[in-house]
Amino acid sequence: MSLPDNPLSLEFCGMPFASPLVLLSGCVGFGEEYTRVRGFSNRDVGAVCLKGTTLEARAGNPPHRVYETPAGMLNAIGLQNPGVDEVIGTILPRLDFDETRFIANVSGSTVEEYHEVTRRFDDSPIDAIEINISCPNVKAGGVAFGNDPDMSARVVESCRRATDKPLITKLSPNQTDIAANARRCIEAGSDAFSVINTLMGMAIDIETREPVIGNKQGGLSGPAIKPVALLKVHQVYQVCREHGIPIIGQGGLTTAEDAIEFLIAGASAVGVGTALFYDPLVCRRLNEGIRNYLERHQLPSVEALTGSLRLNH
Repeated sequence: MSLPDNPLSLEFCGMPFASPLVLLSGCVGFGEEYTRVRGFSNRDVGAVCLKGTTLEARAGNPPHRVYETPAGMLNAIGLQNPGVDEVIGTILPRLDFDETRFIANVSGSTVEEYHEVTRRFDDSPIDAIEINISCPNVKAGGVAFGNDPDMSARVVESCRRATDKPLITKLSPNQTDIAANARRCIEAGSDAFSVINTLMGMAIDIETREPVIGNKQGGLSGPAIKPVALLKVHQVYQVCREHGIPIIGQGGLTTAEDAIEFLIAGASAVGVGTALFYDPLVCRRLNEGIRNYLERHQLPSVEALTGSLRLNH
């Protein structure tokens, strides 16, 4: 896919992105859901991350799975998906790879499952693979891997052996030292990072005194987590800039100003997730706002913003 002369365009792990915006895994199904909305186009974004995919089909967690919170949302879907063979055989052929880049999201309960799902996506038209080692709402795998640097590195190393496609590791904020984990993942073969996944959260029905979410806990997303996400992007960037490793910054982004903050903090691209639930056409507004900022500050491209934070001392 060739890109026109566009200040929003960039290269991410060798992939041409028409915009720094990336639609986040779990928020847009398998790349088709929002194309039903009038005025929405995948051409407005740099990439789309498909829903988390496991080796076998998963039914997901019991309800309730979603709960609105002040300035955010809790979710505990539980990686419901039809399994990797169904995704590759039925879903991928329906996607238009001329519109944007499509990134598979690989999940598993064991290192071996991560390896096998990655291997199967390697023999597919998918552009890149995101390793989900940070999902907070499944009982096996997921965040258990992402909070342990040794386990994170083992998963990345195993996936690296299964593919030559770009590997993007999705990091958990629910750990002691996210930068140290990032360094281990780079050593194991990660080409890029998604920073961050959701924070762990809970809600209680005070009348029944029971958890609102059927899984008891879920992932908190939305504007409430943006300050945490910005800090984590900045911390991971300190490691990544030494190696030329790009970051997709994400967590609570709803405005162009939010996106610009993430870029300044060290992100090369920015993820849009929860905002799509209440404004499906938000991406066009974000692109316009970023473009206006570049013009106002006489910056030639969005890439000039990455890591441009000016520290006072």
